[in-house]
Amino acid sequence: MSFIDEKELQDNLKEVEAKICAACERSGRKREEVTLIAVSKTKPSEMVQTLYNEGVRDFGENKVQEIIAKAPILPKDIKWHMIGHLQRNKVKQVVDKACLIHSVDSLRLAEEIEKEADKHNLVVPILLEVNIAGEESKFGMTKKEALDLVVLLSQFRHIAVKGLMTIAPNVENSEENRPIFHDLKQLSVDIINKNIDNISMDVLSMGMTNDYEVAIEEGATIVRVGTGIFGTRYYG
Repeated sequence: MSFIDEKELQDNLKEVEAKICAACERSGRKREEVTLIAVSKTKPSEMVQTLYNEGVRDFGENKVQEIIAKAPILPKDIKWHMIGHLQRNKVKQVVDKACLIHSVDSLRLAEEIEKEADKHNLVVPILLEVNIAGEESKFGMTKKEALDLVVLLSQFRHIAVKGLMTIAPNVENSEENRPIFHDLKQLSVDIINKNIDNISMDVLSMGMTNDYEVAIEEGATIVRVGTGIFGTRYYG
């Protein structure tokens, strides 16, 4: 397998950064309102270190074992985001390592996080994953399920709901996903209007390599960019 070289990695980051800035400008937002997560799944720690040296601090992984492998050998101030589907039997391995779990898609998973966080005396920040597009191949709740779940999670002492996440369809034209992002933003507004104790909707994690500019225009506070920075994935 081959990875892109350091210069190409740096150039890709600059290009993504420029596009984020342009999208913020178009939508009348400040650059600091949007966090870039470099999605480092399947990529070696050396590439993470290169981006760290360029100022990136937020990295996303799809698998618990990649966080476990990379975190001990990389700078301690890196913020690791768990963005992939999280199995309940893996929660105990990541609950004290991820700064934010993006992919909570059921009450049973939330209960497992609550149980393990209690053992560590932690309050774990989470996002609720909503399958806005209703794709059968994707994880995530319906909007109705999310609305119901936030009421239950407001009673949990070791979970802090910070907002919502979605994975939009893989489309050629990013404009096709604009309604998806708009709907997630509207769902967050609907939840805010319910004034539920202990529930925050400050975070909208939406938009990936092919559509993050549109997502920013629709209110994303986190974009998850992998291929656009690291180049093509290797699944060996």
